[in-house]
Amino acid sequence: MGQAGWKGVFQSAFDYKTEKYVIAKNKKVGLLYRLLQLTILLYLVVVLLSPKSRAWPTPTPRSLGSISGMSWTMSSHPSMQRPQPLPGSPGKEGPQEGRRRFLNPSVVPQGDNVFFVITNLIVTSNQRQSTCAEREGIPDGMCSQDKNCHAGEPVIAGNGVKTGRCLRVGNSTRGTCEIFAWCPVEMQSRPKKPLLRDAEDFTIFIKNYIRFPKFNFSKANVLETKNKDFLKSCRFGPDNHYCPIFRLGSVVQWAGSSFQDIALEGGVIGIHIEWNCDLDKAASECHPRYSFNRLDNKHAKSVSSGYNFRFARYYRDSAGVEFRNLMKAYGIRIDVIVNGKAGKFSIIPTIINVGSGVALMGAGAFFCDLVLIYIIKKREFYRDKKYEEVRAREYAAQEAEAEDEAMEQRQTEEEQPEGERQEEQPAAPPQSRGWKGNGAMCGKLPPSARTGILKNAKVNMQQLQTLQTVGT
Repeated sequence: MGQAGWKGVFQSAFDYKTEKYVIAKNKKVGLLYRLLQLTILLYLVVVLLSPKSRAWPTPTPRSLGSISGMSWTMSSHPSMQRPQPLPGSPGKEGPQEGRRRFLNPSVVPQGDNVFFVITNLIVTSNQRQSTCAEREGIPDGMCSQDKNCHAGEPVIAGNGVKTGRCLRVGNSTRGTCEIFAWCPVEMQSRPKKPLLRDAEDFTIFIKNYIRFPKFNFSKANVLETKNKDFLKSCRFGPDNHYCPIFRLGSVVQWAGSSFQDIALEGGVIGIHIEWNCDLDKAASECHPRYSFNRLDNKHAKSVSSGYNFRFARYYRDSAGVEFRNLMKAYGIRIDVIVNGKAGKFSIIPTIINVGSGVALMGAGAFFCDLVLIYIIKKREFYRDKKYEEVRAREYAAQEAEAEDEAMEQRQTEEEQPEGERQEEQPAAPPQSRGWKGNGAMCGKLPPSARTGILKNAKVNMQQLQTLQTVGT
């Protein structure tokens, strides 16, 4: 790059560039631009007034649950009989033989914020480790002869390990494999009515804590009071969100189900606790919001419908031999789902939102320019007004050359004698032709240069007319 090139680069560093604003008198585009501006202004107002301009940290939830209540159930099964009083004690008989009173009904924890309320049971009692026939209906346990039962092979989806014998009843050609397992095998009868029909009056105590470490703020769903009898008398309701005592039947009803239906084969109920706290306000304005819904598909009637699980209780007899009672428990699984957010005003999100709004203003103008220049019918006219090609040095040289020619012509006319000017007065066409020549040249120049040349030509004509008058 030569010296002149480096000089041009250095000088261009100090150039100031400015935009050219064109006012387009187009009502449609103008209305579109104002609508875009109004939309962006509304967005800015909504963003600044909404929680998006705040900081929302992740909460730390914690829930504790327990249940209390009393119910009578009728069962003829030995494991469900009312316990007999100890020898020598003045125990009283129950209201009816075969009844058992359930005090403090079982709540089985199944993870964080999850517990299970038993409403129905199928009991297989007095199981001992021995050999017995596999239950019918298990494909891998069916056999017709001993070679179908490979010794030491577990029964797929069964209850034990095959011993190598095929057990058949009478003259039947089909039987089941003998297995080593907890015998007798589990009963497979489905419940026909819930054992704890009165469990809907049980109460659930759910104590929930929420903590926002960033703001060092925590709160519980229990009313802060010194009254020790508050939890004994209160019940949760639409107007009492700071009482953590829930009636089990009401929870099922709020979830849109019938307690007697869900108690038969079980189900899953979700208790949602939502904490939305604006910490720019007082802590007393931060309240929990509850919602209830059934999480399992209550309309699906299949072999896996409902909710149940198995557990066993182990004992030893007088000889020290271990035996157990296997129980298949149906009931209501309670999932306590806690969500929360809290925030305070923060300048950084506010600046980001305002900046995005200002940028959208520029995007609105860009969109309207596209409509004006490329879409509407008069786009070529507006495009010519929007973009102008400027070649300043060439136009300046042409204008200077035209001014020099006009000056030379005036000097030539002044140096001529009066007689020659009088004789040349009729010969006006050459001047007219010269003016026309300038006009032809002006037609090739830009408007600014053309206007200057025409002004010079008018001045020359006035001077000629003055000289002619003096000569006359």
